[in-house]
Amino acid sequence: MAHVLDTLKQRFPSEIVSSDEFRGDLSVTVSKDKIYDVITHLKKDQHFEFLLDICGVDTSKLNHTTPNQRFEVVYHLFSLTQKKRIRVKIRTSEKESVSSISSIYKSANWYEREVYDMFGVHFDGHPNLRRILCHEEFIGHPLRKDFDPENRQPLSDARSADQLMNLKEEDLHTDGIEKRTLLNLGPSHPASHGTLRAMLLLEGESIVKADVEIGYLHRCFEKMCETHPYHQAIPYTERLNYVSGPINNHGYCMTLEKLMGLEIPRRGQQMRVIIDEFARISDHFVAIGTGAVDLGAMTNFWYSFAEREKIYTLFEKWGGGRMFPRGMIIGGCIQDFPEGWVEEAKQVIKSIRSATRDIDRLLTNNKIFLARCVGMGGIPKEDAIDYGFTGPLLRACGVELDLRKFAPYSGYENYNFEVPISTEGDIYDRYLVRMEEMRQSCRIIEQALNQLEDGPVHIDNKDIVLPQKEDVYGNIEGLMQQFMLVTQGIRPNPGEVYSYLESANGEIGFYVVSDGSALPYRVHCRAPSFAHYQAFPDMVQGKMIADAVATVGSLNIIAGELDR
Repeated sequence: MAHVLDTLKQRFPSEIVSSDEFRGDLSVTVSKDKIYDVITHLKKDQHFEFLLDICGVDTSKLNHTTPNQRFEVVYHLFSLTQKKRIRVKIRTSEKESVSSISSIYKSANWYEREVYDMFGVHFDGHPNLRRILCHEEFIGHPLRKDFDPENRQPLSDARSADQLMNLKEEDLHTDGIEKRTLLNLGPSHPASHGTLRAMLLLEGESIVKADVEIGYLHRCFEKMCETHPYHQAIPYTERLNYVSGPINNHGYCMTLEKLMGLEIPRRGQQMRVIIDEFARISDHFVAIGTGAVDLGAMTNFWYSFAEREKIYTLFEKWGGGRMFPRGMIIGGCIQDFPEGWVEEAKQVIKSIRSATRDIDRLLTNNKIFLARCVGMGGIPKEDAIDYGFTGPLLRACGVELDLRKFAPYSGYENYNFEVPISTEGDIYDRYLVRMEEMRQSCRIIEQALNQLEDGPVHIDNKDIVLPQKEDVYGNIEGLMQQFMLVTQGIRPNPGEVYSYLESANGEIGFYVVSDGSALPYRVHCRAPSFAHYQAFPDMVQGKMIADAVATVGSLNIIAGELDR
């Protein structure tokens, strides 16, 4: 990263306010007035193709805060060609504006709207700067430190689709005799996959213009994290992508372990890999099973969900919950696999392989399935990168990026598996990529089960790891340890980190700022669905209504992750 920083300093000698490298993260603070030029330089000259996230921080409660620079705007950039990341920050006040970079990266549009919504930072030159997660009547900005978490505000009068799409009367007519139709697809619709609202302007069944509205499942996950100790935020993370919740837990715990410099025991890492891959398979089964139902193919839904239930049974036996097993903790895993679990897991893998073969026979060469999927809902590779696509959607466009290979974590470098990619980036290619990823996940799990080492599953640090229940109920030391951790919490040293992993939908990352207290000062989640759904209007314009239904199913948008 030294080369990146040196080049920045040469290009902008007086605009670099400060720089810092902590736990491998390079963070550079630049002059607010030069952010557009700095970001342009990083993209065009230093080949940072991805803008993965923009978030805000209200620094008013931090010791180093300058009164006239209350807010930080934080940009997370990634270069695939250089295999490097950089965090760029600017500081601004309540009354100042920041230059929008939405003309540089398409992904910046929604990210800047979120920072505006949550913190009130204005972005000059933004094409549509309005609220995105909170409703239009909402007063205040929830992630400011002086905003009361109990201040909930109901919506009295929702805006209509034509208002949200900025349509005029002439937009509803053509040169012919046919009048255009405005259609709401969701948020309450069987094909909307949760609380998603798509608004379509139609000529017959052809989509002339499309837009989306989100926020129907927004619960301000990040505000809740600020009001709870680090351990107590774990149940919130698994409810982001609730289809593969343990992966979110893993990502959050990894971030805190990175912040505190913790090394997880080998067996604990292996267990995390096994659970992650089962969760990935479960997620892909849901995406493929429900996506095919949207096209009228019911049978493979039962194949998919039968295997999902077997995975959930394994989760329940290990972590106590089916959808949300509480097995991942800061420092490793809370407990080992129970007796007989490994043997049962091997049998489940055999069953999954059989089910994927059945689904393959049902769909892969099915003429109706091919007609509905090939060439539909596609996106060019360049646009996918510009929108910040990651995961199966990006790999379906021909970009071989999988964080398990690219930046291995939890020992993934020790397993043999392939990264499937395709070329067209359409619905069919997304299906093929997910199908092959399930097969590769089976390979990883089998290797991990066969290589399971003896030893502890979490670190030996009573100031961080919650005690076992038998110790809490059985001896005074365990009871006191539980009492202290629940009431006092863990207290990482002041600092900030960004950590990430390969979820079923792509890169899920957590940006955590610690002020040294028992509560996180700032937690932000980089959600892959947020980047993906932003591109949906471009992907369906000019297509048919039925194609829009098929497309949203292939994107696997999870509302809990999208809205957070």
